[in-house]
Amino acid sequence: MKIAKVEVVPYALPFREPYVTARGRLARREMVLLRLRDEDGLVGLGEAVPLSLRGGVSLPTVVAELEGLAERDVLDEEALRGSALGLSAPARCAALTALLDLRGKIAGTASEPSAAVECNATLVAGEPAAVAVEAERWAAEGFTTFKLKLGTGNDVGQVRAVRDAVGPAARIRVDANATWDTQSAIRVLSEIEPLEIELVEQPAATLADLADIGAATSIPVAGDESIGSRAEAEDAVRAGACDIAATKLSKVGGPEEAIEIAEVMPSYVSSALDGPVGIAAAAQVAQTLDTMAPADSPRLAHGLATQRLFGSTVAAVECELRDGMLHLPPGPGLGVEIDEEALRAHRL
Repeated sequence: MKIAKVEVVPYALPFREPYVTARGRLARREMVLLRLRDEDGLVGLGEAVPLSLRGGVSLPTVVAELEGLAERDVLDEEALRGSALGLSAPARCAALTALLDLRGKIAGTASEPSAAVECNATLVAGEPAAVAVEAERWAAEGFTTFKLKLGTGNDVGQVRAVRDAVGPAARIRVDANATWDTQSAIRVLSEIEPLEIELVEQPAATLADLADIGAATSIPVAGDESIGSRAEAEDAVRAGACDIAATKLSKVGGPEEAIEIAEVMPSYVSSALDGPVGIAAAAQVAQTLDTMAPADSPRLAHGLATQRLFGSTVAAVECELRDGMLHLPPGPGLGVEIDEEALRAHRL
């Protein structure tokens, strides 16, 4: 596709409360907005989220990679997904998403507005009583699946407090962000197993660890950090390491990569604490994954309600959360419209 202009805007959104996990603490999320303008003035939006707490590439690196796209008059998916441009996964995600948005605007196609995406509540780590109170707030807004960030302290206490708060019908999933060793994971999971846990996301670092943990618990194991591509998903299946994949678009490199992983194993889409563009792209992928799932398989909520964690936005039009469901904007492409004044205020 012929590209007339490339604009790269690094920005940050503050959290309402610090985002605390076993990987660390964040007061804001830094990300990069990409705008690709074609010769007719239409603009495609993309977004990159450098995964700073996971040892990923830095924000300046992603900015430089995306600015380098301005040297090319033509961009297409094949070139962006290949190795010739040397793009990191977050930069590749932004570029592919922007092309997807631009093509949608050219064609005038939009998401199906009735196909809302079920989302889980995301609870940051903390004292059990405080986490339970926050779970009740999410439940009051219609959420029925709750994701707890473990690995920072009283893990079992947090799970018990949330189960008591949300009742027996709610689904609870837990995430240790690969920080447990095998024995710690088995110990904690054995204690919370009677509390009816839907799944545990990335309890330890390696596929061998995950396979050992999975053999010791009835709780399904989901891979996150261990699964960044179709090939890694296939490795996980061969190793008997994971039952499910949690995909983040900036981690895997874009929408098509996430769909390819879902062709290998059951998957749900999780936020990388994305801004409004990344969430809209992920929601479209989630819609696709929902249609791919067998009719008789349990429906997995997606981790895309994280815009609720931010204190502000850079969008004039974006996805909306209602009754535990994420509703996509009605416009063509991703449907997201940027609030230019807000973007200037949050620009880095």
